[in-house]
Amino acid sequence: MSKISKAAKAVKKLDVSNVIRAIVRSGQAAPGPPLGPILGQRGIPIGQFCKDFNEKTKELKEGIPLPIKIHVKPDRTYDLKIGQPTVSYFLKQAAGIAKGASKTGHETAGMVSVRAVYEIAQVKALDECFKMRNASLETVVKCIIGSARSLGIKIVNDLSADEYKLFLEQREEKLKADVVEAAAAAEAEASSTKKK
Repeated sequence: MSKISKAAKAVKKLDVSNVIRAIVRSGQAAPGPPLGPILGQRGIPIGQFCKDFNEKTKELKEGIPLPIKIHVKPDRTYDLKIGQPTVSYFLKQAAGIAKGASKTGHETAGMVSVRAVYEIAQVKALDECFKMRNASLETVVKCIIGSARSLGIKIVNDLSADEYKLFLEQREEKLKADVVEAAAAAEAEASSTKKK
């Protein structure tokens, strides 16, 4: 058997499933689902992993969603890589909202200035996924704009605080009205099924 065919067999045997990707909130890694069972299947001590992760993220504000990569070694040890917070987290923080639009494209959940998008792009450009593709800042900005669109966040040139405060108050009233309307519809549905 030639050296090339031996090398080809070795490459085929390489197991890519030794990499676990997940999004875990900073300081909140717990041995329960969904992380616990995945780590348990690979033989990683769950308690030790949670302790390590929470220790590495203790400087960050608690609850920030962080993408992680866990490289599992054959001796059941692991290497942990923690990435930057997700784009959706940055956008929601910049817009001052808790969650995106329920009907994307039909409603606006919040607004973000172009300057904020640019600042987020500068932070996310340092991410491994953009570095590997050698992405320009323009490409990163386009990705962030796409994420903003899918969250229902409108990107505007200038954004005054008073204007935005008024927008958020109107949105809050609309969300409350939607909740009342949904409850009334559910009640009407429940009463119509009881009559049958």
